[in-house]
Amino acid sequence: MAIFLTKESKVLVQGMTGGEGMKHTRRMLAAGTDVVGGVNPRKAGRTVDFDDRAVPVFGSVREGMAATGADVTVVFVPPAFAKAAVTEAADAGIGLAVVITEGIPVHDSVAFHAYAATKGTRVIGPNCPGLITPGQSNAGIIPADITKPGRIGLVSKSGTLTYQLMYELRDIGFSTCVGIGGDPVVGTTHIDCLAAFQDDPDTEERAAAYVRDHVTKPVVAYIAGFTAPEGRTMGHAGAIVSGSSGTAQAKKEALEAAGVRVGGTPTETARLVLTRLESERVAAQG
Repeated sequence: MAIFLTKESKVLVQGMTGGEGMKHTRRMLAAGTDVVGGVNPRKAGRTVDFDDRAVPVFGSVREGMAATGADVTVVFVPPAFAKAAVTEAADAGIGLAVVITEGIPVHDSVAFHAYAATKGTRVIGPNCPGLITPGQSNAGIIPADITKPGRIGLVSKSGTLTYQLMYELRDIGFSTCVGIGGDPVVGTTHIDCLAAFQDDPDTEERAAAYVRDHVTKPVVAYIAGFTAPEGRTMGHAGAIVSGSSGTAQAKKEALEAAGVRVGGTPTETARLVLTRLESERVAAQG
């Protein structure tokens, strides 16, 4: 049970030789991720030692893919170079680009998302923690030791709330957790993830409509911002409230109308998940 990322995924890291790239590459490797190379045109041909593994550095994504069969790239480059990095990855034909970088100009994000779509490259982010399939692979900065493999799928704009719910439900575990990022423009959306989770065999108002019309699996949601003022961009998840559209209450009502249980806090949300799973267990036994 997994979406977008499995133990078979071969991962490149654009910006691996920088400080953040080095730190998180080491953490990804420790989580079992098959990191097959880094990308830095100025350091091509070198290798970087991470404990017991030497990872080669390539001059381009295309070169790295040709040498290793990589199908995922994780982008840790500075904001000014992010557009070029994602465009390069899309030109190389990579299947998934996970853009961790925050502070990317919105017009750059719009441009590289549109371009990647024409090349068939899925983009997660920017300004995101990435995604993890516990026990299999971790592409990004999500802590790998706060949960275990299980049957819950998680998608969130907020990295911090992603981590909290992973921890709250650690005894049950997760199939895949996806942090889609909090910028105004992101590549992969709640709806994209819901569709993938629905199709896996083993939250917003638009997501509510999708759940109502297409999702047969149980969905539980948490919405932050019930006390936020109108017209204000707030918090890491970048919610914008305008009139009733975008308010936490409007989202809650839309989700509940679609049959989604909505928690008032992350802890309450976790309890709703546990209650739903327990009711399914009892029904199966009865």
